[in-house]
Amino acid sequence: MSLLVIGTVAFDAIETPFGKTDKIVGGAASYISLAASYFYNHINIVSVVGEDFSQDFLSILKKQGVNLDGLQIKKGEKSFFWAGKYHNDLNNRDTLDTQLNVLADFDPVVPASYQNCEFLMLGNLMPSLQLKVLAQLKTRPKLIVLDTMNFWMDIAMDDLKQVIAKIDVLTINDSEARQLSGEYSLVKAAQKILKMGPKTLIIKKGEHGALLFNKDEVFFAPALPLEDVFDPTGAGDSFAGGFIGYLAKTHDISFENMKRAIIYGSAMASFTVEKFGTERLIGLSKADVEERVQEFVDLVQFDIALV
Repeated sequence: MSLLVIGTVAFDAIETPFGKTDKIVGGAASYISLAASYFYNHINIVSVVGEDFSQDFLSILKKQGVNLDGLQIKKGEKSFFWAGKYHNDLNNRDTLDTQLNVLADFDPVVPASYQNCEFLMLGNLMPSLQLKVLAQLKTRPKLIVLDTMNFWMDIAMDDLKQVIAKIDVLTINDSEARQLSGEYSLVKAAQKILKMGPKTLIIKKGEHGALLFNKDEVFFAPALPLEDVFDPTGAGDSFAGGFIGYLAKTHDISFENMKRAIIYGSAMASFTVEKFGTERLIGLSKADVEERVQEFVDLVQFDIALV
């Protein structure tokens, strides 16, 4: 059994109040796969890059146990590229440049060896491509998680709603939850979104943590106060990777275990923001991850006597 990850493997150029980069590795599938690899070692990617993409990074993915048989490498073409600039609060950013390149005519193909995957992570990508991947799977995975964004709500809402109707878990941020549902209250928004198809909803609130909903229960996970936050790019993808990686490791998709998975996802996101791009996710030890998770536990653990 395996975890199948769909999404972009790409280049980014990032500017924050703490510095700027030239072209560095980014993309949803890159972050998701790296984060998940610390918990699970049967990860398969479906994505596309150009001939210009970093062979060193592909070697790192392979070393982490990520199978790249479904990664298309287009000769003579360039990889997807995004450039952005973050504001002082790091919650808002401006897109400076977007070059679709190989993504413009990407036709995802799920190799035969990827069939019968137990877990599917649909990373941020055009909903029409996510639907293509779902149509190619001969057996429905045990768990399908979707991460999306407001851009697709603006230009491809019909396709996005089709995908949402076919999944088990949806992860979006608070502004996207409000846009998708038309409700300002996140509780009301969650109730509406859960009626669209998913059994579980995660609403990410950045530095203010994350909310986990099903039709009967709500769980809140905090964000870890960090001394250094350099780059929030990929934090949501790393969160998704840690979340589904932990679920794949434990083979337990109960709501109780998803509470634990959110903490592991939050831990991986907290690593990501400490450096630019994917750098901080490379070379972590088991002890690094365990210590970071313990910090989350210590943050919220307390005894109280009810009177």
